[in-house]
Amino acid sequence: MKKLVTVIFLAALFLGATQTVSAQEDYRYDAGGGIGMTGYLGDANTSNLWSHPGVDGMLLFRYIKSPRIAFKTGLYVGTLSGNTEDMTDVLPDAAQFKFSTTFFELSEMFEFNFFNYGIGERYRKLKRWSPYITGGLGATFWTTDGYTGVALTLPIGIGVKYKINERLNLGLEFLMKKTFSDKLDGPALSDPHAIKSGFAKNTDWYSTLSVTLSYEFSKRCATCNYR
Repeated sequence: MKKLVTVIFLAALFLGATQTVSAQEDYRYDAGGGIGMTGYLGDANTSNLWSHPGVDGMLLFRYIKSPRIAFKTGLYVGTLSGNTEDMTDVLPDAAQFKFSTTFFELSEMFEFNFFNYGIGERYRKLKRWSPYITGGLGATFWTTDGYTGVALTLPIGIGVKYKINERLNLGLEFLMKKTFSDKLDGPALSDPHAIKSGFAKNTDWYSTLSVTLSYEFSKRCATCNYR
């Protein structure tokens, strides 16, 4: 996995002023999949996101609104794990916990490309590659130590796309996902310090770093005449 996934991202500020795009992409939809690795931050790992990396696979479907904007549906399956023995923080009574789980996630996300992404006419200022930012809403299902949970998630992240040819796209995407549950790592770690946490305040996050390959289809009409 280390040979397959290499992370090189350039930090960029979000463009405050909106820019209208006069022309649309050649294709309406984009579908594909990817593989990668996962990370976890929570009560069983409070500092190093990659101390217990897992694996993930995903399927994606995009509606391409314009060279700058797309809406993506993502279906993820992956593994997560953690161990309190790796932490410098000491739990009450010197308790030790570890967990491993498989999760399933369905998400809807908005993508904003920093460049007009595509291959084609120069007047459209299309570029074969583009960094992008993304965010949205999802739901995650998992089972840990006999506990089955479902929770809303808030995924947000960055990525980069590259057009291999007119229809084929290669991508690299990193997402951090906040779960609205404190039991992703199991019920025993829902409140190890006996500090009551609310619905919107918990410590369970996970990440996905995925390499994707997708194919565009359903060509748009450059000029459509109706009688």
